[in-house]
Amino acid sequence: MPRKGMKTLNWFSPKHSSATGMNSPSTSPFSSPSRFAFSPSRPSFSEAVIDRTIEMAEQMITKWDPDTTTFAKVTSLFYENRKEAKDFIKYVNNLHKAMHFHASENSRSDKLVRAQSLMQIAMKRLQKEFYQILSINRALLDPESISTVSSRTSISTRSSTSEFNIEDDDIDNRVAIAGESISEVEDISNIVMADLRLIAECMISSGYTKECLQIYKVIRKSIIDEGIYRLGVEKLSSSQVHKMDWEVMDLKIKDWLNAVDVAMKTLFDGERILCDHVFASSDAIRESCFTEISKDGAMILFSFPEIVAKNSKKSPEKVFRMLDMYTSIVEHWTEIETTFSFDSESAIRSQAMTSLVKLGESIRMALAEFETALQKESSKTTVAGGGIHPLTIDAMNYIILLADYSYVLSDILGESPPPAKSSLPESYFGMADSDESPAPVISLRFAWLILILLCKLDGKAKHYKDVSLAYLFLANNLRYIVVKVRSSNLKYLVGENWISKQEGIIKKFASNYEQLGWSHVIQSLPREPNASVSPQQVKEIFKRFNSSFEQAHRKQSLYVVPNSKLRDDLKVSIARKILPVYREFYNIHRDTIAKERHSSHVIKYSPEDLAHYLSDLFFGPIESGSSSSVESSPSRTIPSQLQ
Repeated sequence: MPRKGMKTLNWFSPKHSSATGMNSPSTSPFSSPSRFAFSPSRPSFSEAVIDRTIEMAEQMITKWDPDTTTFAKVTSLFYENRKEAKDFIKYVNNLHKAMHFHASENSRSDKLVRAQSLMQIAMKRLQKEFYQILSINRALLDPESISTVSSRTSISTRSSTSEFNIEDDDIDNRVAIAGESISEVEDISNIVMADLRLIAECMISSGYTKECLQIYKVIRKSIIDEGIYRLGVEKLSSSQVHKMDWEVMDLKIKDWLNAVDVAMKTLFDGERILCDHVFASSDAIRESCFTEISKDGAMILFSFPEIVAKNSKKSPEKVFRMLDMYTSIVEHWTEIETTFSFDSESAIRSQAMTSLVKLGESIRMALAEFETALQKESSKTTVAGGGIHPLTIDAMNYIILLADYSYVLSDILGESPPPAKSSLPESYFGMADSDESPAPVISLRFAWLILILLCKLDGKAKHYKDVSLAYLFLANNLRYIVVKVRSSNLKYLVGENWISKQEGIIKKFASNYEQLGWSHVIQSLPREPNASVSPQQVKEIFKRFNSSFEQAHRKQSLYVVPNSKLRDDLKVSIARKILPVYREFYNIHRDTIAKERHSSHVIKYSPEDLAHYLSDLFFGPIESGSSSSVESSPSRTIPSQLQ
């Protein structure tokens, strides 16, 4: 009979019980009318086996009854003796199974009453252990540590083969192996997580799911809520946001951007991993538990962008913070869907999506305001020397920063209609935009903004009284725009074809400037410098050239060309039209004029002097020691082409 009884006990092994017990009503995460639901027809336990099971369980359970001895009250079972803690769990599981089968034969048995009393004491002990482990090991169970030592994949794998009675040797072996690659702290974290899981599975299988979850939720929810608070995210009302100064709001947005990254990669991820591990035996329990501890913190985190987008004061320059928040949600979207994947967490995913939509609306509105402001800009003040207009600098800085967000802007502006083809100059994109191969909407948007700027610059050029200076102004500003495009993400958006076209226009502007600003100087020289002319004609040619050159230099020494390449190109181009002719004429007739009185008033400049004066152009007025006289102008570095 004992041998037969032992066979019966082995048949109801912990492994078999875990497979069937968790699917029974008694082990549901939701409360049932009774702790124990018994099947009416089960094989009978041997009386001797039941007695022995209760007796062994009683010895262990009463030893650790916190109400009987001071030692049991102040000491942690799992901390004091992990081997004995494992035995405690094993006896409790065996006691629970014995109660199940004994109740089917005699539900009013004194043995059953005795066993139920022991079970209550054991559960009280395990509640205390569960609370102590969670409380004392907060540092070891912080989300960052959990994220480091675990992965949801490995936990899921272990869950599928889990048993209630995990042996100490198994844990010690795993720790020894793990110790070769992870730190001692991580080893301890693994042990603590294993202990929590062991207790949770024992309590849940015994019908004490509610008590177990209550302890876990209170402690772990406080960690998430505290984590969100420490990251600088707080629940704000619409009126608070509306009244808040932008400087304060800007700091809060920066805190939020950092908080999202930490929360998704560490805080929520670590909590999800821990919850999945501790309650691996039940998907329903894992879902309800993680949802309850994470929902409040996640809703505060992901509602912040919506509140800011809907209630902060709108202005074009604030769009970049909106773009930062939009980008952050997009970049973490996979993590959001993975971490909050349960059906009960749909509200969290929905809130994140709502914030994304509201941010998109706010961004589109800000871009429309920028476009309108650009179109309405109507200042008539000219820039001294034809330099770079402040509108060009401000607008391009704004557009360049926008281009850094081209990826998310493609999504945000994807539903917005592109500028009408009729509003764009013919062949504005050349081959880059055609009916057969249309340019992307985002490219058209950026090209449209730049086109508005170029049109405004055309209008401002008309305010210059000197037409040559107007062309120099256009060349300067377009060169600035092209340089900015080439050095930013704009070059990928508008394309090389667009850049080439603009560089061709710059050359036209520069050519027009030269023709209008220097043609009278060039025309003052003879077309054939070696032609035979009288001394008097030579004098007149030199005097006419001196007057034309001084007039041109006096005026255009005030002009500015900030771009060094454009500046050198203009100097070289002007020099090539003047110096070779002048040098040849000078070399042929210099000796003839030098014999006459006052020759220095006739030949005022050598070719080398002219090269120096031309190299001095396009730096603007000299702040100190300046003079309107060409002769007194200091020389600058001479480009090699002028020498």
